[in-house]
Amino acid sequence: MKISKEFKTGLIVILAIAILIAGVNFLKGDNFFGGSPEYYAVFEESGYLEPSSAVTLNGVAVGTVKAIYNDPEDLRRVIIRFSITKEGLELPKGSIAEITSTSLLSKGLILKLDYEAQDGFHTVGDTLIGSVAPELTDAVTAEVLPIKEKLERLMSSVENMVVSVNAFWDTTAAQSLDGSLLEVKIAIARFGNLAKNLDEMVIRESSRLTDIFQNVESISANLKASNEKISNIIGNVSNLTDTLVTADFAGVIKKATTTLETMNTALKNAAEGNGTLGKLLYDEQLYNELVNTNKSLQELVEDIELHPEKYIHFSVFGKSEKGVKLTKSDEEKLRELLKEQNNK
Repeated sequence: MKISKEFKTGLIVILAIAILIAGVNFLKGDNFFGGSPEYYAVFEESGYLEPSSAVTLNGVAVGTVKAIYNDPEDLRRVIIRFSITKEGLELPKGSIAEITSTSLLSKGLILKLDYEAQDGFHTVGDTLIGSVAPELTDAVTAEVLPIKEKLERLMSSVENMVVSVNAFWDTTAAQSLDGSLLEVKIAIARFGNLAKNLDEMVIRESSRLTDIFQNVESISANLKASNEKISNIIGNVSNLTDTLVTADFAGVIKKATTTLETMNTALKNAAEGNGTLGKLLYDEQLYNELVNTNKSLQELVEDIELHPEKYIHFSVFGKSEKGVKLTKSDEEKLRELLKEQNNK
């Protein structure tokens, strides 16, 4: 069968188109004949990620970024569409797509799969959680900045040290150093003179030092001789302390407490009007009777002083007279009473 030129030309054109499509898909990172599964991820910013950037998993390229655009419903968010070219790769639910720097000049999208997820896997077209990693340059800056600050402080310290050394070796510092050395020399000379004076004083006062040592030896000898007396004194003090320790302080305190309680009881009874003392304190009738008795006694004494003949009768010539006859002892008592009353 003879094939016409037109058929050959058409076949070649179809093959060329197929090869062109396959090449474009290959350059885009899709499967050779297209049809790679696509997913989405939402971010707060794009991190300057560009389309056609690689999608990696554990450092291995598994897909390609297809498109980057703002969310039409919320312009504050960025949506990234990417494809997975690795056959059989499934994304567990809870996985994260993170924008990070893959080198100093390029960025990429890495997948962090949650292998322990129990909710199954994402289906094609699902939206993953997106995050933006810190910039590589920011991380380098964060690491280098403390070292830079330390180097600046070190250079400042070195500069101060150099300035101090230069100031030390200038003319003024040299003169100050010479003056200091001279003062040190003078101080050493003074110390030498002081040592010489001490030697002379020791030689001059050696006899007195000998007397002092002899006195100290005599005092120690006296103390040794009085050792027995001191021991007796200490023994007596020890016996006294033992006696004080063994004394019945508890019994004495108990007796004193009992006495105080008795006195408190007596005072309480007196304050309440009980007993003889309470009656004397609170019985107004008894008080009045004692006052009246004392008044009557005073009147009796005054009457005896004025009219003793009423109470005492003397028989000079043996004539009997009226009155109360007192014995000699009664007369003596009456005279004593009258004397005491007159003395008052």
